[in-house]
Amino acid sequence: MGGDHAPGPILEGCLDAIQRFPINIKFVGQIEKINEASKKIGLYELMEKEIQNSRFELVASGSPIGMNEEATAVRKRKEASINVAMNLVKNNEAKAVYSAGNSGALMASAIFRIGRLKGIDRPAIGALFPTRDQSRPVLVLDVGANTDCKPNYLLQFALLGNIYAKDVLQIDSPKIGLLNIGEEDCKGNELSLQTFKLLSKEKDLNFLGNCEGRDVLSGEFDVVVCDGFTGNVLLKFLESVGGVLLDILKSELPRGRRGKVGSAFLKSNLMRIKKRLDHAEHGGALLLGVNGICVIGHGSSKSLSVVSALRLAHSAVNHDVMEHLIQLQKLPVLNS
Repeated sequence: MGGDHAPGPILEGCLDAIQRFPINIKFVGQIEKINEASKKIGLYELMEKEIQNSRFELVASGSPIGMNEEATAVRKRKEASINVAMNLVKNNEAKAVYSAGNSGALMASAIFRIGRLKGIDRPAIGALFPTRDQSRPVLVLDVGANTDCKPNYLLQFALLGNIYAKDVLQIDSPKIGLLNIGEEDCKGNELSLQTFKLLSKEKDLNFLGNCEGRDVLSGEFDVVVCDGFTGNVLLKFLESVGGVLLDILKSELPRGRRGKVGSAFLKSNLMRIKKRLDHAEHGGALLLGVNGICVIGHGSSKSLSVVSALRLAHSAVNHDVMEHLIQLQKLPVLNS
């Protein structure tokens, strides 16, 4: 039920995802509003068909946590849709939870309902950014869960990202970077300096050193760690790049007949560029460090973003990410 456009586009994306992936979906929310939305967008019959096929199920809940509400509201409203959805994961009735609603509420619900992994102080939001190598994105974390961080938090982010990169991105030895203002180990603020020392000592990481802003999308790193304040600024900036770049390219094309001919030739190229940079193609980000798979969608998510987010959730489940994250708890660094 969460999101700027919910529940219609969220429902549309879920029904589309069922056609594309081998998944079943429990759609949590207010049944009457879901039925109204499905009729409005012409998907009521398809929804009923998938319910009959046991691939889609409506799960009743109370009202959702609003986008402008405090995250702590999840503690008082036990029947809120995000809490009901999180309980399905907690009780092993679902493998993953996705929401395009209040991200703070999702994180709070995940911590209260399914809990943190042992040894993890703060869960982190990990987002996939495109790089020069189309087949090799970079995982950046944290992108918004923790605006104030300690060096040990960033070390934990690196360990979490390392496992995700190995399991889902299928990278044998992920290259880890620390986002900083310079390559030299003497650069940065106190947080960066202390984190650099911790990452350098960790034998389970292939730590390459500091990663400057210009290197994030270079493909030289597989995982980039930073505090949530910096990461969120980076994420929001990237989200604007695709549209701005296309606008610039269009404005630079010749006008008149020559411009129309040129645009026709370049149309497929421009669409591919937009697809690589469009945040809707990535759908959402993983909340890493909690005892279950949680995908946080963009508040503005529509059908394509939902499909992409569910693809991400399915991939995380399919590659046994949680099993390996649980093994992470045995590392001495998380038990000290």
